[in-house]
Amino acid sequence: MKKLAAGNWKMNGSMAALAEAQALVAAHPAPSCEMLLCPPATLIAALSAQAKGTPLMVGGQDCHPKASGAHTGDISAVMLKDAGATHVILGHSERRTDHGETDALVKAKAEAAIAAGLIAIVCIGETEAERDAGRTLAVIGTQLDGSVPAGATAANLVIAYEPVWAIGTGRTPTLAEIAEVHAFLRARLQGLIGPDAAGTRLLYGGSVKPSNATDIFAVPHVDGALVGGASLKAADFGAIVAALSA
Repeated sequence: MKKLAAGNWKMNGSMAALAEAQALVAAHPAPSCEMLLCPPATLIAALSAQAKGTPLMVGGQDCHPKASGAHTGDISAVMLKDAGATHVILGHSERRTDHGETDALVKAKAEAAIAAGLIAIVCIGETEAERDAGRTLAVIGTQLDGSVPAGATAANLVIAYEPVWAIGTGRTPTLAEIAEVHAFLRARLQGLIGPDAAGTRLLYGGSVKPSNATDIFAVPHVDGALVGGASLKAADFGAIVAALSA
């Protein structure tokens, strides 16, 4: 499988931020890993047009489970595809927390994404209280079981493990803790989608930065990263791309 460096700009960025994406491509015109940026929905079409003919792919940060309809303010997977997106992030902890998204809703969104021809990046992760209670594997196992869409394959599904307590905090699990979770996810996924589990990319996310990327990418079953703040600057995200490409 080709490893994946995915950047989640969250609710950040204006048209001026596209210069960072341009600088990223200029510095990494032929990376050995895949590069993906998921900007706010307002920038998807513009970034897709800018990235045409380059190795940079563009994704959305969420989609509605319906293809169209009376859902004011929502964006469907079909619309993301039409705007030039190839991927969509689903079930991020900020969506699960801020918008009360359930595993069932994440699964429905992922199925809509796959039906539209997008690659679904399904996020899972435990809170600090859940980890302290020794429930990490139980929590992420339940999330995985409930969120993986029907029809998932290695070609249309990516799983991103993001411990909630590590997102934007500067804290990360130990390498041994990351290894334990990713090995667990690989085995659990085998029971959900069969042989394709071996080729399904498992990303780590949560305060990934240039200073720790090389060590994290050396962990077994870590096939890339879902990067937040560090993806906003070409120099920082480029260093992570370089670490993954090494």
